[in-house]
Amino acid sequence: MTEPTATRFLPSFDNHCIAWRELGTGRPVVLIHGYFSDAQTNWIRYGHAERIAAAGFRVIMPDLRAHGESDRPHEAAAYPLDALTRDGHALIEHLGLTDYDLGGYSLGARTVSRMIATGARPRRAIFAGMGLEGLTDTHRRVDHFRNILTRLGQHERGSPEWLAEAFLKSTKGDAKALLGILDTFTDTPLASLRDFDLPALVVAGVDDHDNGSARDLAATLPQGRYVEVPGNHMSSVVKPELGAAIAEFLAE
Repeated sequence: MTEPTATRFLPSFDNHCIAWRELGTGRPVVLIHGYFSDAQTNWIRYGHAERIAAAGFRVIMPDLRAHGESDRPHEAAAYPLDALTRDGHALIEHLGLTDYDLGGYSLGARTVSRMIATGARPRRAIFAGMGLEGLTDTHRRVDHFRNILTRLGQHERGSPEWLAEAFLKSTKGDAKALLGILDTFTDTPLASLRDFDLPALVVAGVDDHDNGSARDLAATLPQGRYVEVPGNHMSSVVKPELGAAIAEFLAE
């Protein structure tokens, strides 16, 4: 397995540091991980980044604010609306990217949506682990996550909350910082999504309904394409089919 670069850092719009790693050479593609996760877990551990890099891409993988090796501030001022969006724009600017692709899983896909809505112009976009309602109604799951993060150790064994907490422990998540992320959520209106006129892959697990309908999202995007992979929201990200679908789409 090819190893990614050492972690690098940049000061974002408010001087909090955002970490990122890279793998491969070629056309740049920025891939953003999901909530509670990090670049290592989402893209590197299960071989997705290596597969995409092997298709001729420079895979750039930031850790979102409050995740991974990025800063994990606790003050409320660090979590304005669209903070993750602004971090994403800061990374694109810092790297001087003008011709690139952009994708994300779950919260990463939501960040991709907000970046495009606020001026990002990638060649292609990937919305993985995401449905239409997850973009147009971002607060539909806020109570679920707030309950997880404020009642750690109290969830029924085997429940979705318990499984999410187990994942949080595996990534050494900071509950207080992650609560701040919930305050950054911003909806992308349906009309805006209908203006995303670029090739867009919507890829989701066959049993993933956490963020609404992935099929409906693909149908809403002018050049949307839906690809189904095995698994649910937590398990599809470990399946090789996810990385294969992204690599195939980008290499077209």
